[in-house]
Amino acid sequence: MHSKITHAAALALFLATSPARADAPRADGGALFTMTDDAAGNAVLAFARGQDGTLTATGVYPTDGAGSGGGEPVLGSQGAVTLSSDGRFLLVVNAGSDDISSFRIDGARLTLVGRAPSGGTFPVSVAEHGGLVYALNAGGDGDISGLLLDEHGALTPLADSTRPLGSTAAGAAQVAFDRSGKVLAVTEKAAQEIVLYAVDRQGRASAPTPAPSSGAVPFGFAFTIGDVLVVSEAGGGVSGTSAVSSYAVDGVSAEVVSSSVPNFQRAACWLVITRNGRHAYVANAGSGDISAYRIDRQGELTLPPGAEIAATLPGGKPLDLALAGGDAFLYAVDASGHSIAGFSVGDDGALTPFASGVSGLPASAVGLAAK
Repeated sequence: MHSKITHAAALALFLATSPARADAPRADGGALFTMTDDAAGNAVLAFARGQDGTLTATGVYPTDGAGSGGGEPVLGSQGAVTLSSDGRFLLVVNAGSDDISSFRIDGARLTLVGRAPSGGTFPVSVAEHGGLVYALNAGGDGDISGLLLDEHGALTPLADSTRPLGSTAAGAAQVAFDRSGKVLAVTEKAAQEIVLYAVDRQGRASAPTPAPSSGAVPFGFAFTIGDVLVVSEAGGGVSGTSAVSSYAVDGVSAEVVSSSVPNFQRAACWLVITRNGRHAYVANAGSGDISAYRIDRQGELTLPPGAEIAATLPGGKPLDLALAGGDAFLYAVDASGHSIAGFSVGDDGALTPFASGVSGLPASAVGLAAK
């Protein structure tokens, strides 16, 4: 009963502050999703995207699991809400009930298909490639564990797929596949490591192969189309500021390409890369802004003049980022403003803010996925 009351209250607040508008721009078929992370009953908040990038609330969808109740400070991760590689399903972590929920996507509306154990305790991030899913569990000693996603969106645990992290005191932040699906990567904030796993034809990961992070507190990451791994560093490099590094990944080996390129901001955590692999955006939660890096064909990173603060957020605390509309739009969860900030992305990677139309998010809202 408590869970139902919580969801009803959340729905009333959400729709009151982000109402469907009669004058809303025509939807372009895109959608954006975040989650409440409510300990009394986790739920996904869904939005339709207009052609101009503005968002319109479409509903609140319970996961039938429990969140952590704390949002970003408790989860401390990227990838808590993730689209399947074909864009048909949404995967969501339930840190409070140790499981993963799956939804079928119909435009900007969701249907809960089911949920399955995460294979450990306190899942904080989830990744999928071609029907193979891996959950990152941060509780206890931490682990990764596999599941299978069928054609209807149902999840089934994959036997003999649980593997340890690189450290028993990892502070795990994210799990994700490379573009081929043959390699899994995990960032470990506390252990200052990037851990790689080879994935065999049955979907089972190898033993972990840790590599030292170029800078302190590796957090969010993404792979380029050339399988260069680009990683944010909340603690930064020698200068002590936040930074971003890149690594050429070959199997389970990682060779530094760019070592701790500083952005002179604070707490660079969440990171996304454009589909063409030319631009990376990083959310600096401590300084309330977004930095914009350029990536060349070899994976070298540069920070153009002025791009250390490519955009600022009204609320001043950007969390998860998502690109959408063919990389025409960048969105950020603004924790302090309880909103979603929107930016148009120029051909040169420059960001121009616009009003997304979303406010009144729960204080614990975290995770972001867009299509």
